Amino acid sequence: MREKPAPEKVEQLYEKLQEDAAAAGYNLNPDEAFTRDLVEALLINARRYGYQACPCRLASGSRDKDLDIICPCDYRDQDLAEFGTCYCALYVSDEIARGEREASPIPERRPAERKMPPEGGRGREGEGEESPDGATGRLSDSAKDLPYPVWRCPVCGYLCAREHPPEKCPICKADKDRFQRFL
Repeated sequence: MREKPAPEKVEQLYEKLQEDAAAAGYNLNPDEAFTRDLVEALLINARRYGYQACPCRLASGSRDKDLDIICPCDYRDQDLAEFGTCYCALYVSDEIARGEREASPIPERRPAERKMPPEGGRGREGEGEESPDGATGRLSDSAKDLPYPVWRCPVCGYLCAREHPPEKCPICKADKDRFQRFL
């Protein structure tokens, strides 16, 4: 049996998540015992896989395959908007945080057969990428004329135009490798 993370590590990550959530306009679940259990599970997954995979989903152990379920997952904002919580209920809406609404189970958005990124990364070559209107194919001529590529954070939608994506998303703190080429 694996050891549980030290209580001070759980507390440290809990406080960091609270600060980051508040700074970005999000709420952690107000049920502290439940939330601390989720934080503990994130630490266990970080030790097991090397990244904080969602504690309520089965991770593959391959960061590249699991980029969409590294907390905060790519599905968080859509789940919050539609159901008031993310899949594991770590993040909740204002209504739920204030106690005006109860959290309830939500369906899994992650596709059963997730499309794997092409060898060498997530759509950074300019061909076969999904364009902002959802179509696939080559980038438009106007997009090719931009002085810098545009990168999108799949977790929060943050966009930036620069040579390379930021090391961390300034909004949701997602890591650099989660960014996708947008234009």
